[in-house]
Amino acid sequence: MPNQVPTLDAVFHALACPARRVIVERLTRGAASVSQIAEPLSMALPSVMQHLRVLEDSGLVHSEKVGRVRTCRIDPAVLTDAEHWIARQRAVWEARLDRLDDYLKDLKRKEKNRDDPS
Repeated sequence: MPNQVPTLDAVFHALACPARRVIVERLTRGAASVSQIAEPLSMALPSVMQHLRVLEDSGLVHSEKVGRVRTCRIDPAVLTDAEHWIARQRAVWEARLDRLDDYLKDLKRKEKNRDDPS
């Protein structure tokens, strides 16, 4: 499990930036060249390349250069790992909130019984 922490850290770091999330969303529709990825973004190509580098370092994106064209693809398994981590955290918090709800209902019932000694 400790080997997964840096990967998750890198994934969440990569996804923390809105521009990189736009890139990831684009790549979920299929592979794209760097120029296709850069097209809807309002930034210079070197900036797009920096964002792609962060995404590649996290493992979310892989690229390959054929001739003069660099094509990028998403690695859905890395997104799945992040999704599973989030699902586990959600389950933990939902269980905690359920226990809190039960406790508060029990407290309210006890208070009602105390105030209504019939």
